[in-house]
Amino acid sequence: MQIVADFHLHSKYSRAVSQNMTIRTMAQMAKQKGIDLITASDFTHPLWFREIKNELEEVESGIYQLKSKEFDTQFILSTEISCIYSQNGKGRRIHNLIFAPNLETVEKINKALFERGFNLSSDGRPIIGASSKDLLEMILEISDKCFLIPCHVWTPWFGIYGQMSGFESLSEAFGDMEKYIYGIETGLSSDPEMNWRIKELENRSILSFSDAHSPAKMGREATVFEVESLTYENVLTAIKQPTLNNDVETKNQTNKVIYTIEFYPEEGKYHYSGHRNCNISMTPEEQIAAHNICPVCHRSLTDGVMRRVDELSNFPDAIKTRENEKKLTWYLDPKGIHPPFVKIVPLLEIIAESYDMLPASQKVKGVYENLVTNVAPEFDLLLKTDVSEIKKIGESRVAEAIEKVRQGSIYIKPGYDGVFGVVKIWDEKKSEGGKNEDKNSTVQMGLEF
Repeated sequence: MQIVADFHLHSKYSRAVSQNMTIRTMAQMAKQKGIDLITASDFTHPLWFREIKNELEEVESGIYQLKSKEFDTQFILSTEISCIYSQNGKGRRIHNLIFAPNLETVEKINKALFERGFNLSSDGRPIIGASSKDLLEMILEISDKCFLIPCHVWTPWFGIYGQMSGFESLSEAFGDMEKYIYGIETGLSSDPEMNWRIKELENRSILSFSDAHSPAKMGREATVFEVESLTYENVLTAIKQPTLNNDVETKNQTNKVIYTIEFYPEEGKYHYSGHRNCNISMTPEEQIAAHNICPVCHRSLTDGVMRRVDELSNFPDAIKTRENEKKLTWYLDPKGIHPPFVKIVPLLEIIAESYDMLPASQKVKGVYENLVTNVAPEFDLLLKTDVSEIKKIGESRVAEAIEKVRQGSIYIKPGYDGVFGVVKIWDEKKSEGGKNEDKNSTVQMGLEF
């Protein structure tokens, strides 16, 4: 069975998070978006953990569902923890996702953190003065079924590879515990292609989740698994077996990651290097040619994520594409190691641009509700539904926009130095960061998309 999963969400008890991020609302939004499995999130917070215990019940091994049966959305137990510490003479601020197999294990994790003097009540994403390695060792001592995934790994301030407080490698961060890191989360700052360039990630899963702080942002990134049955153990097995190597064992494996759904990383505020005040944006190649000096103010440029990727990469950027019968562009690893990915623009944003309105407008919300109620859930609309079905209910402009997004025929202006990037559907221009035009790729996926 295929499941769409989002394992990085935040509850109303986390800072800068909508008060609508309740268990019921998260389950309802997941249903509208076509997400089968989400995280219960923020399980270290005492009040939120009490809500989890009151509202959810275990229906399969490590898989939970609303006791009310109001929605059939299923939950897994994971949370984000911020580790702030010093290592090798440098301050580190690393965010990690940790996963637990059941509520009893969560209680043991929370107790262990509390006994170490960490404040779990101040934020749904607690800050602890322990290293990422120490956190990993602690949860594995509690249960060998726990696991840790470094999240949004290229975020400058909070990613394991981040240029401000990160590391040069996983081995530098985790030492002899590196072998227990089975995958990483791309985050909104990167896509799988950027991570395929890192050699130590060749045999690790490249996962994507939304880091949503409001219901509307759920699923802006997601991972699609194939599992024999939906259990915590099968999800963990899938993450432990990340590659598409052409050996018989991998081909016959029933638990695996089959693709990820990606946000455009160019929308991030630090994709390229540059100077906001000088209106200067540069690719890594342009930055090198300029000797890292702004041509306007003649000071050093603010580094972007792409420059950091280039700095740590072992391989050049390379990608192939294939377009399926729904005109959806699939991005393929030319080495055949990792599963493919697709890029999306959230449906609310597509509708808003189609009507030249804000995503929060009542008109846009009404069209969204009509589409997901009468045609298909959001992910099906974006990836699978024939556009003729969308046109049948009078949404020709939206149907055309969805088709353009599927093809990658959009305009992209990457962000830099704190300036958000721009992704537009109806601009006639096309950025260098747009669709790869290798339409003749014939890589066989062995999957029906």
